[in-house]
Amino acid sequence: MSKKKLTFVCQECGYESPKWMGRCPGCQTWNSMVEERIHSVPWAAGKGMASISKNESPVPITQIKAEEAPRLPTGVGEFDRVLGGGVVPGSLVLFGGDPGIGKSTLLLQISGILSEQGHRVLYVSGEESLKQIKMRADRLGIESAELFILTETHIDEIERQIDQAEPKVVILDSIQTVYHPEVSSTPGSVAQVRECTAVLMRVAKSKGIAIFVVGHVTKEGAIAGPKILEHMVDAVIYFEGERHHTYRILRAVKNRFGSTNEIGIFDMQESGLVEVVNPSELFLEERAHGAAGSIVVASMEGTRPVLVELQALVTPTSFGTPRRTATGVDHHRVSLIMAVLEKRVGLLLQNQDAYINVAGGVKLNEPALDLGMAISIASSFREKPTSPYDVVIGEVGLTGEVRGVSRIEQRLTEARKLGFKRAIIPYKNTLGWELPEGIEVIGVQSVQEAIQVVLEGETR
Repeated sequence: MSKKKLTFVCQECGYESPKWMGRCPGCQTWNSMVEERIHSVPWAAGKGMASISKNESPVPITQIKAEEAPRLPTGVGEFDRVLGGGVVPGSLVLFGGDPGIGKSTLLLQISGILSEQGHRVLYVSGEESLKQIKMRADRLGIESAELFILTETHIDEIERQIDQAEPKVVILDSIQTVYHPEVSSTPGSVAQVRECTAVLMRVAKSKGIAIFVVGHVTKEGAIAGPKILEHMVDAVIYFEGERHHTYRILRAVKNRFGSTNEIGIFDMQESGLVEVVNPSELFLEERAHGAAGSIVVASMEGTRPVLVELQALVTPTSFGTPRRTATGVDHHRVSLIMAVLEKRVGLLLQNQDAYINVAGGVKLNEPALDLGMAISIASSFREKPTSPYDVVIGEVGLTGEVRGVSRIEQRLTEARKLGFKRAIIPYKNTLGWELPEGIEVIGVQSVQEAIQVVLEGETR
């Protein structure tokens, strides 16, 4: 006989309590504790507790043959780059993003491409009807006999259909709509999401099927449900973007089969999502020439250099405490750079409001942007425009020194390809290799020296 257990579970972090509390002790969220009745089933009777291992006893590691599983390339380079080279059979991937950002569109496009390559794909939807999915497929131009569509929310029925169809790839949209019959809580609750994900993980590992699971996100941008959900899956991918921009960014925050530094960039069009091969041109196409506070920086996103415009606006404050606002970069890093400019360069910024923005809405987090932020702030403060043909690269220390960065060759190659004529980089990065032709490279050792080169036209 199963026993009923009454508990209160936080819908944000999964914290359990025998009584209701207004504030969750785990994540400090108010009004997130929801009552759930859990049927405790013996381990032998739990269907989701089946073993995924075919071995009855442990095997010495020396007897295990290391065979690299062949990946399934989707043909979409941006998507394959984020996954680490393609879809890995037997992997469980969590796919998150804001509502309406294009998650279902992208996954349906990937399903169509894989099915046209001869791989059987099962697309399971708990949110849309068959006709709605067909309308989207017609808009995307998807016609393949190997793409099967199923509308179902019962996890046992989904597992049965997977056994019958024997697909290579399964898409589930979304995990918050699926329910487990042995869990009495509502779909989307912590217990339901945890149990359904455990079933899908067992199916993926035991049958070698790649499963993509769509997850809803909270208003803070994190994937809804318990944090253990992200630990259970093999990869966690976010689909980001601004509603007033047409491009979307695919970013991995966890990947057991590849790097988490890679990003994929897509352009949302009427015919679907189109990959952007050269994102630097996209971010720089509307740049204004001869504007104070604007500079181009070279950031590395995984193995690919991306050139973006960094903008700064410095104005006298109207309040007792000046404002420091940053969009696309860490605002703590902005405060650090401004402190260095005030202490080491002599710029009086303590009574100035500062607004930093990465044009295009892309989010960057790399120390090599420091020197670009310092020059853009100094340019806006002094009302001196920068050259539209300059690119700035470098990390700034607290003593005002400019430190070296990695992959300087790739950054300079991308800058030269886009027509930039001069690059200001750390002096350390000019040593030990042959500088490229077609672009003037100036090495600087301090922020003061970089500002003199860019804003005052002085050279070493």
